[in-house]
Amino acid sequence: MKIKPTPSYSILVRLQIPREPGMIGRISKAIGEAGGIIDTIEMVSRKEKVSIREIVIEASSCDHQREIIRALEKVDNVYLIKAEDLTLKYHIGGKLETGCKLSLAKHEVLTIAYTPGVARACIAIHENKALVNNLTIKRNTVAVVSDGTAVLGLGDIGPEAAMPVMEGKCQLFKDFAGVDAFPICLATQDTEEIIRTVKQLAPTFGGINLEDISSPRCFEIEERLKAEMDIPVFHDDQHGTAVVLLAALFNALRIVDKKIGDLKIVICGIGAAGTACANILMGAGAKNIIGYDIDGAIYKGRPGDNEHLQAFADATNPEMEKGALGEGIKGADLFIGLSAPGVLKQGDVKNMAKDPIIFAMANPVPEIMPEGARPYARIMATGRSDYPNQINNVLCFPGIFKGALRCNASGINEEMKIAAARTIASLVPASELSEQCIIPSVFNESVAEAVAQEVERVARETGLARDIVDDETLYRMEL
Repeated sequence: MKIKPTPSYSILVRLQIPREPGMIGRISKAIGEAGGIIDTIEMVSRKEKVSIREIVIEASSCDHQREIIRALEKVDNVYLIKAEDLTLKYHIGGKLETGCKLSLAKHEVLTIAYTPGVARACIAIHENKALVNNLTIKRNTVAVVSDGTAVLGLGDIGPEAAMPVMEGKCQLFKDFAGVDAFPICLATQDTEEIIRTVKQLAPTFGGINLEDISSPRCFEIEERLKAEMDIPVFHDDQHGTAVVLLAALFNALRIVDKKIGDLKIVICGIGAAGTACANILMGAGAKNIIGYDIDGAIYKGRPGDNEHLQAFADATNPEMEKGALGEGIKGADLFIGLSAPGVLKQGDVKNMAKDPIIFAMANPVPEIMPEGARPYARIMATGRSDYPNQINNVLCFPGIFKGALRCNASGINEEMKIAAARTIASLVPASELSEQCIIPSVFNESVAEAVAQEVERVARETGLARDIVDDETLYRMEL
């Protein structure tokens, strides 16, 4: 499948160009013929006979970047001064830094913030441990924890290589919800050691966001931590994906005028995300879900299945369908892809029920590209930002944690997740709802706060919210 140029492969080139008519056109033509897309052109300097310009160009791969550079080198009288890969450049030194809320410019502030004044805050917490949420960063801080075994579409690349993703996740927490987060990449894949380590981090963090831990270990790790800790634990690969998918489905069903309980749903890829999607769909009323993996349909009693797949089979596929995806997709209303590029063919979409809905979310290349799903798919969504209807977890996890932390919740339950999905769906106005718009933009600034408010409300209704000591009572003095 041919992949469109994307900002993730942007290059910046600095060119010395003769100040002659048509030169910018010749350069633009060379870039276009090489398949690149010009993002910006800026003047760096200008002299009588030459100018220096910087051009940002989107490419589709590392090889495509080099192809564009070679094309520019062939333009007569143009001198390529430098070329830079912007993605790697922007990651130099990492994407995070710590900041301080107090300025230590004055001696008296240093005395308050550190020794000897800090001892008073320590004693207050020692006497009442709940005050750690008032007097430290804990109440608004999340640990983003990974072992690097299931990173994006890259797989088991190790904790060091997982760090850029975890840093990015922390930036999303801060920018979208004002929640502080810190990456914790662990040099172990041992389930017990991960559980023990995360539990030992609990005094510092108000919540734990598990990330990119391979299946099926991720299920036990999350369930054990939820049971053994008194702070929210949320595996975003599972539940973040599920929440945003459900939000998109709520709006898609309004367009096709179908009910979730009547759908035949096919899920391709029954790992962490696929399992969570099935669970939240069933919680929302879905009755007929068939899961597929590399061996075909998952059904009760299928030989060789592990405990996780057996549990999935017990809850799904009521008609005991068997065989390959190409057979099972016939008559399906909804396809959910969390597997690999190209597994869904145009003919498969043609064989689905009327007004089929396709959520092809493999990244970076989906199970079927939107161009391939046309003209048969009524609604098409992917995980990509360069197509309409991006199912992106950032619509979910910042707001969910913001709401959970704000009410000092002891956990995150299914009711909170479904409430978050309904809230996200509601943020697409009826006047804007269409086949090309079933989900809010990730840059919709109202999403995180709206989700937080609803999550907090449900946490209180379901008994997960806990009392919070009022800040002012700690420092307001009686007169």
